[in-house]
Amino acid sequence: MQRGSVSDTRIGLPNLDATLFQQPDKERLLTPERATHAPRFLLLYGSLRERSYSRLAAEEAARILRALGGETRFFNPSGLPLVDDAGDDHPKVKELRELAQWTEGMVWCSPERHGAMTGLMKTQIDWIPLSSGAVRPTQGKTLAVMQVSGGSQSFNAVNQMRVLGRWMRMLTIPNQSSVAKAYQEFDETGRMKLSAYYDRIVDVMEELMKFTLLTRDAAPYLVDRYSERKESAEALSKRMKQESI
Repeated sequence: MQRGSVSDTRIGLPNLDATLFQQPDKERLLTPERATHAPRFLLLYGSLRERSYSRLAAEEAARILRALGGETRFFNPSGLPLVDDAGDDHPKVKELRELAQWTEGMVWCSPERHGAMTGLMKTQIDWIPLSSGAVRPTQGKTLAVMQVSGGSQSFNAVNQMRVLGRWMRMLTIPNQSSVAKAYQEFDETGRMKLSAYYDRIVDVMEELMKFTLLTRDAAPYLVDRYSERKESAEALSKRMKQESI
């Protein structure tokens, strides 16, 4: 079956700008130029306790990602100010934003506190802008969400982080991890014990790696939007008119 042209698809769509409306380019989606470097992952955790189970779970996830061929980095949130309580030039804010630009995928791991993710976890996410000039630190990048709980298994924190991931225009993978009674799941050295919870983290990291390899090279095209192309074209036209006066 022959694919319809843009003009064909505009039948009954008089509000479309035909110069900006584009049918999906299969070549850009399926056969983009492939990067050869190791997939890059940033891991964020949501507790500053000396024995932070969200950090320990994230460290276990990082070991698995490295074994799968990835490169991992952590952000230590100690010293990160509350949002709007400091400027964008604060050293910890700059560090976090530079890591968000560097990475191709993220792992967010938060404790569940009072039935929700921690304020520290939310603060880190809130400091990452949706866009910074021409740079989009999160859009089109992959995300895996994890949580640890002191009591029975719950999914409140991961569900909330999924909402945030969608808002940050990230590709949040289907699988997730929730570790119940986390204080029982790590040994005295901080390593996770063999359990179904550990196996689930392996599952999640495998899936994160696959999704990242599948999408990272096409990510700029995946988040290319008609409305933003239209806005950019209008802004360019306005600027050119002003310059011609």
